[in-house]
Amino acid sequence: MTDRRPVVVSVEQALSMSYATLRFVHLGWRVIRVEPTPQGGRATPGDPNRHIGRPVADGGRASYFVGPNCGKEAIALDLKAPEGREILARLVRELEADVFCTNTLPVRHPALGLDYASLAAGRPELVWCCISAMGLAYPEVPGYDPVLQALCGYMDLTGDPEGPPMQNGPPIIDLKAGDEAFAQVLLALLERARTGRGRAIDVSMAQVATSWLLTFLPMLDMGSEPADLRRSGNEHRQFIPTNAYPTADGFIYLAVGSDAQWARLVARDPFRALGRPELATNEGRRATKRELHASIGEITRRHTTGAVAEALAVAQIPHAPITPIGDVLGLEFVRAAELHTAAPDGRRIRLPPPAVTTPWLEARGREVPFPPAYGEHTEALLAELGLPEEERRALRARGVVA
Repeated sequence: MTDRRPVVVSVEQALSMSYATLRFVHLGWRVIRVEPTPQGGRATPGDPNRHIGRPVADGGRASYFVGPNCGKEAIALDLKAPEGREILARLVRELEADVFCTNTLPVRHPALGLDYASLAAGRPELVWCCISAMGLAYPEVPGYDPVLQALCGYMDLTGDPEGPPMQNGPPIIDLKAGDEAFAQVLLALLERARTGRGRAIDVSMAQVATSWLLTFLPMLDMGSEPADLRRSGNEHRQFIPTNAYPTADGFIYLAVGSDAQWARLVARDPFRALGRPELATNEGRRATKRELHASIGEITRRHTTGAVAEALAVAQIPHAPITPIGDVLGLEFVRAAELHTAAPDGRRIRLPPPAVTTPWLEARGREVPFPPAYGEHTEALLAELGLPEEERRALRARGVVA
């Protein structure tokens, strides 16, 4: 890598790859998202996520779309047309793209000119990255986050033990796949700096998801029954007590991770009554965990969340109130690192903190540009490729660009 601003071209939609390329935006890289031209039978053009949630700005910028797509450029191409595929190849080649990303269904790659062989032919240094449901070995399998949560056991692990399977709140498989794509691209670029060669990266959402079952799947070969690993509500399956408990004015979550922590807990009011010898070890507490959880709940519900938190803090027990989602942006550490953007009408919109605050974000006061309207940069990018106005008009007339 040189001091030149790296360029990412991405045929992306939905969340997984959009989140991956957002992380490149946070580094100050140039990210160009490619979306399809308007298609017959579809009421809305481009990435379907543009039209999910409350309308925020024109050009297909609804609320669900805003967060993952700040700071990008947008071009609309008909990749079913030879001219559209040639423009995509020229973007990669003539802008000297460092990275090409896509989460298009792999079976469609060759017909749309998205495959590694086609793009690397004109740009051998290219790092190519694909996210799909089950990887290139299963090119026809589509997938969304909750479907992968169901397939890969997550929903069997989530929820009340007496209730139905449940998905996680955040789309964690989408986000984990995006993080993995980001990490693997950086690794490939590091290798390219040494070898001068790019390579293809194949990210399977299903493999990504099962890679996170590190504290579950190996236990099946070490004496645990599947029933031991299934849904357990808010309690930890191994460390007792770790659970959410009611208070006089809400809920609090406490986590006892060792016998030493337990000893500190029962040495403090209002938990002294729990200091019985048979509960001194984690296995002893496990043997009576249902009754223990009930006893702790009876203690905590007689006190406010603040009073319980004070006692837990003195005992050095990890704990937290159950923060309503509407209050998360008010947390001090979130306010200190949050990003923001400005809508076209001047509204300031707060965004979650980045995973790690980068120098580029700090230099900008943690403000990122508002997401592009559908096809907003089509004309500018075609001009950057050297296409004269007459040719651009002809491409628009034929529906190759929008």
